[in-house]
This record gives sequence, C-alpha cells and structure tokens, in this order.
Amino acid sequence: MANPNIVSVTSIYGGNASWNLSATLDATLLTVSADVIVKINSILCANVDTAADAQLNLLIDGVGTTVTGVTGTSLATTIYLAKTVNVPADDVLSVLDKPIYLMENDILYGGASAASDLDLFISYEVINDA
Repeated sequence: MANPNIVSVTSIYGGNASWNLSATLDATLLTVSADVIVKINSILCANVDTAADAQLNLLIDGVGTTVTGVTGTSLATTIYLAKTVNVPADDVLSVLDKPIYLMENDILYGGASAASDLDLFISYEVINDA
C-alpha cells in the first residue's frame, strides 16, 4: 500500500456517513480507495432501542502500513476501535473525538450485538492526491 502525499492533493471533500448496524459484527462499512486518505473526525454511536443495551464492534483492517519515514515492527494489521463496548438504551457513545487517518485500502468494519439497535455516524474528509 502506498502512502498518498497530502501536500499535493487534488481534492478534499468533507462528508458524513451513517448506518443502522446489523447483528453481523464485522460488516464492511467503508473501504478506502487507491490514492486516497480518509481523515475520520468523529464517530458517534446511538442506541435507538428504548429498553435494551447493545454492544458495538468497530475495527479497521489494513492498519499495519507505516507512513514514509516511519518504521514499525510487529505492526497489527487489524485493530479494534471498539470491542463489545456497551451502549446503554437511549444513549449516545462518542467512540472517537480526535482525528485519525484511514490509509488507502484500509477497511472499516462494524456491527452490533442486536440488529437495528445501534446507529453509527461518522464525520470525515476524503483527501485525494490522484
């Protein structure tokens, strides 16, 4: 995987994405294209069930790529942002409130312990150097 140079970008587009998560704990949510970095600004998860708690899984596959000029050893390729994290009924969880980057070919997966109980909202920027 290459590391796109964000100094020579051709476009930066802001966006939002949302899902009502299924009970499949590792459903594909986002896949980052070639020549693109996605800056995730925030991730919120709301439990829309009025009575039952639900658990959130959120993970990134492909993280083992290092940035040019940085060397890592024994890097994990899959990392959880949330692993069976409880979201109480009628409540909102701030999963991420500081920016992170998804590199090209990274995949964001997610799911809930109960179908249709959790809504996931992501605010992001797509930075393209193609």
